[in-house]
Amino acid sequence: MHDLLKRASFPMLAVVLALPLDARAQTAKAVPQSQMEMQLSFAPLVKQTTGAVVNVYAEKTVRRQSPFAGDPFFEQFFGQQMPNRSEKQSSLGSGVIVEANGTVVTNNHVVDGADDIKVALSDGREFPCKVVLKDDRLDLAVLKIETKETFPALPIGNSDAVEVGDLVLAIGNPFGVGQTVTSGIVSALARNQVVKNEFGFFIQTDASINPGNSGGALMNMKGELIGINTAIFSRGGGSNGIGFAIPANLVKVFLTSADAGVKSFERPYVGATFDAVTSEVADALGLAKARGAIVVKVTDGGPAAKAGLKAGQVVTAVDSIPVEHPDALLYRLTTAGLGKSVNLTVIENGREQTVSIALGRAPETAPRDQRTIGGHSPFTGTVVENLSPRVADELRMPSESSGVVVSEVKDGSLAARLGFEPKDIIVSINGTEVKTTKDLAEMANGEPSFWRVEIERDGQRVRQFFR
Repeated sequence: MHDLLKRASFPMLAVVLALPLDARAQTAKAVPQSQMEMQLSFAPLVKQTTGAVVNVYAEKTVRRQSPFAGDPFFEQFFGQQMPNRSEKQSSLGSGVIVEANGTVVTNNHVVDGADDIKVALSDGREFPCKVVLKDDRLDLAVLKIETKETFPALPIGNSDAVEVGDLVLAIGNPFGVGQTVTSGIVSALARNQVVKNEFGFFIQTDASINPGNSGGALMNMKGELIGINTAIFSRGGGSNGIGFAIPANLVKVFLTSADAGVKSFERPYVGATFDAVTSEVADALGLAKARGAIVVKVTDGGPAAKAGLKAGQVVTAVDSIPVEHPDALLYRLTTAGLGKSVNLTVIENGREQTVSIALGRAPETAPRDQRTIGGHSPFTGTVVENLSPRVADELRMPSESSGVVVSEVKDGSLAARLGFEPKDIIVSINGTEVKTTKDLAEMANGEPSFWRVEIERDGQRVRQFFR
C-alpha cells in the first residue's frame, strides 16, 4: 500500500453535512431541503479564506559527487578534491497563514533541506521566509514570513468535532496550475499506516487533491482550519479520491511549541511501549472488539510505571475518548500536551479501571555526553552519545534503548567506509562492554592486533571483525 501513497500539495476547506429538521436543536448541520438550497454556493467562503492560503516555493542545492572520486588513477591528476557538480532542486507546495504576523504552517517534506524558501500570496506578492520549527515525524513545519506586514489568517478549529460525512473544500495549487478549489466529504477518521514510519493519525477525505497541494488547509464552513493535507493514495500520481490530512488539534500543539521558541518538538514521555490489539489478542483477553493499545513493556521508574500501568493491560481511551490503535493513543497523549495529566481507561482481566498518568519531557537518565572519535580505530569519524530516553527520542529510537549510540558518521571517514551507521549501538569491543562514551573513547585509543565489535542495529545484534 505504501508505494501507492504520494505526497500532496494543496489547501482544503470544510463544510458540514448534518441531520434532519428534528435534530437541528442539537446541531447546526443540515442536508439541503429545497432546490433553492441546492443552488447555494461556496463562493462567499472561498473569497473569505483564500487570502490565508499561500504557495510555498522551496529550493535547495544538491552536490553530485564525481563518479571517479576515490579512484587512485584520477586522483593522481586531479588530487584529492575531485571535480563535483552542483544543481538546484525546487519543490512546490502550499501553506496556511495561521497568525496575522505571517506565521505559516505547511508540511515538513515541502521545505525539508531547502536553502531558500518563499511564499506567494493569492494576490501575486512573494515574500522570503524562514523555518521556525519542523518535525519529520509529524510532517509539519512552521514558517515565518520575513516582513512586518499584517496578513489575513485562518483560525484553527477543533478537529475532534469533525465527523465522517462532513463536507470539505480543498484550496491549493495542484500541479502548479494556480489556486484551485475542490469539494468532497470526510471519508474516515483516525487513519493510520498511511505513510510508512511516520506519525499515524489522519483525516481521510475524497476531495480532489493532487501533487502541489501538500501543506494546504482542510476547512469547515466556519472558515476554520481542521487539517493540513499531507498525502494521497494514488497509482498514477493523480487524485483517486483518497487523501489524508493532519488534524488541526495536532497543528495547535506544534504551533504552540514554535511560538515558544523551542528548537525541537518534544512528545510526552510515557515510559512504555504499546502494540495493536489484533483479533487473536482480543479473543485471548476476552475483549468485545479488536481495538485499543496493549501494553508490551513498562520502563522502571517511568511515568507509566508510577501510574501503575502493567504489561498485558489494554488502553482503550484517553480522557474518555476511545483510541483505536497505538497511533491514536500517541496522538491523544501528544495533543494533551507536556505538563498535563490524562486519565487512561485500562482493561485487565475483563475489568475496566482508570489510571492517571503525568505527561512530561523524556528524561536524561544517562548524562548527555557527545564525543567525536578520532585516531585510527574503526570508530574514527563517528559522533557518539550516551543513550537516554531524551536522546533516543531525538534520534527516533525506542525509548528503552541504552548504552552508547552513533548519532552521526562523518562522510568519507574510516567508520563510514567500514559501514557504521547512525543509530548503531556499540555493545562491546573485544568482549568488553561499552557503557559510556568515555569507555568507547578510551578503547578507541588502544592498539589491539584486531577489533571484535558487537553492535545493535534495528534490534539485531551484529558482530564485526577489523584488523
